[in-house]
Amino acid sequence: MAEPEVVTDAVPTGVDACAAPAGRGDRGGCASVDLALHRVFTLLGKRWTGMLLGVLTNGGPAYFSELRRAVPGISERMLSDRLTELTEAGLVVREVDPGPPLRVSYRLTEGGVALKPALNELAVWADRYLPESALRGGC
Repeated sequence: MAEPEVVTDAVPTGVDACAAPAGRGDRGGCASVDLALHRVFTLLGKRWTGMLLGVLTNGGPAYFSELRRAVPGISERMLSDRLTELTEAGLVVREVDPGPPLRVSYRLTEGGVALKPALNELAVWADRYLPESALRGGC
């Protein structure tokens, strides 16, 4: 018979690595990842997202076409998808400029602007500790 589920008011603080699917073997103990970091890297760890935030952080509001030129290699579809995700996450605001011609611009919200110090620190860290040779297939 299955154990009854226990409900508590406790706020989870980590993702339990011990809850990995069966058959993966023993990993020598359990580890946990901070849930806040998990949320951050689930969004920011996607390809192109960090670069888009970097462009908006350093350049201010930008039109779709400007973002497309600023991030070499990104397709229009992927740019649209990433901007939608950032908008839904509350980091970017999409603004439709009255036309003609109709133009759409994107700017950071207060939450997006608050990422600037973290992005700057990541850039400093990368300059110091991440050799360019670690990037395979980059431009």
